[in-house]
Amino acid sequence: MSLIPKLMQIYFAPRIRQIEHFKKHPAEVQHKQYEKLIKACSQTALGKELGVVKGLPYSEFRKRVPVMEYPDFEKYINRVRAGEKKVIWPGKIAYLAQSSGTTAGHSKYIPVTKEGIKGSHMRGPKDVAAIYTHLYPDSQAFAGKTLTLGGSNRRGMEGGIPLSDVSGAMMDNTPRIAMNFRVPRKEIALLPDFDEKVARICEEAMKHDVRTFSGVPSWNLIMLERILKYTGKQNMFEVWPNMELFIHGGTSFKAYRAQFDKMFPSEKMRYMETYNASEGFFGVAEECYTDEMLLMLDYKCFYEFWPTDHLDDANYIVPIEGVEVGKNYAVIITTSNGLWRYMIGDTIRFTQATPYKFRFTGRTKLHVNAFGEEVIIDDAEKAIEGACKATGAEIEEFTMAPVFMGAFEGSQQGAHEWVVSFRKAPEDLEAFADALDKTLIAENSDYAGKRRNNFALRRPIVTVVPAGTFEALLRKEGRVGGQIKIPRLSNERAYVERLKAFVAEQKTDN
Repeated sequence: MSLIPKLMQIYFAPRIRQIEHFKKHPAEVQHKQYEKLIKACSQTALGKELGVVKGLPYSEFRKRVPVMEYPDFEKYINRVRAGEKKVIWPGKIAYLAQSSGTTAGHSKYIPVTKEGIKGSHMRGPKDVAAIYTHLYPDSQAFAGKTLTLGGSNRRGMEGGIPLSDVSGAMMDNTPRIAMNFRVPRKEIALLPDFDEKVARICEEAMKHDVRTFSGVPSWNLIMLERILKYTGKQNMFEVWPNMELFIHGGTSFKAYRAQFDKMFPSEKMRYMETYNASEGFFGVAEECYTDEMLLMLDYKCFYEFWPTDHLDDANYIVPIEGVEVGKNYAVIITTSNGLWRYMIGDTIRFTQATPYKFRFTGRTKLHVNAFGEEVIIDDAEKAIEGACKATGAEIEEFTMAPVFMGAFEGSQQGAHEWVVSFRKAPEDLEAFADALDKTLIAENSDYAGKRRNNFALRRPIVTVVPAGTFEALLRKEGRVGGQIKIPRLSNERAYVERLKAFVAEQKTDN
């Protein structure tokens, strides 16, 4: 073992022991998180309004503090934005992470505290390094530079608080010594213009020995393609021969894996999944090449879980020790970022309870259930993956929405319309649609029931739009950057119709 891997093993050994501790004692660790957070809540305006006091039992906490989604929580955020102190956290709100509002239709302002940055957002990447070097003791992945394609911290102020992407806030709080191991330089990493940022990365990153990179798969693909074009190289190992690890999150990696394998044509390249959001960092895979992640239980966050088949009854909400393997849950968090029983809108399914591991399954509001088929993002991504494997296609982006009953003359059946852009189109689009359908039938019994004998659903409709369409629409709407995500599913047709209208507009202009 060379010097750097050995030093990293020594440095991370105490953290690995802490991780092993919460894996063995999950309820105990979560209870301690709860006690500390309740003490903090009791010192806030929100806590005093809701009757939260130090030492409040969990049974009382769940009675006094309602589950809140952003519209419920917004009244407190607006007080923070107006400059009021100690509304949701006894200390300072360091940043407001301004989201793009893809589901709510307007921007959301998620509070980020110094305690949240240190205890959650910054702790996650450190634990990725700790777990990875524990898995691969001889790894040289962190002996070179790490490239991060993030967002910006230059979005103005609200109530004396800077607006920022979480990645920008993390960059602000990265120790100077750690910045020596990262590219691009801070002033480039925080550029608000995505195209300028990627162009500058192309110029700067070529000079460095980059061995690890991280971010959302789709935007990183765009960056890598531009780097190959800039350098004239055939694959990324010709650019960075020592590249070893891509740490990804934000969207499923399944649909993009084949394209990354082409860019990194070697078994030495590894991929590691994470689950992070503006609200916090929640999960890290303990192995490469899997979407099963370990729930991080000591990140100054207390978790609750609400079965998605009982979202009309809060009595079904359970803490970590009450979850069942195989059941789909909406995630509720109480955190050091000043979020109290906040339902973030994500859904997960536990795969095991010793320790607690899970898969991200989608969004509570990003699903399709127009005909009782209950298709979630996890189903959709598996369907796309199956169709690509069956036909040799490579996906760029996709979204799906229902075609409602009555759209087909003389029929009361509905359908799903998949709007897809390809990097490599299938030779037979009908075969792609068939494979999409068959995979969904195999994955989702509700969908299978509605498709049986075309009972309620016809075969899927696949609408192909030119490559680059999704990105071009984002540009038109002013929503370009490494943290922006495409809405994959919707019960309404608004986004699909916007896409189709945009394509028609482009054709007219040309």
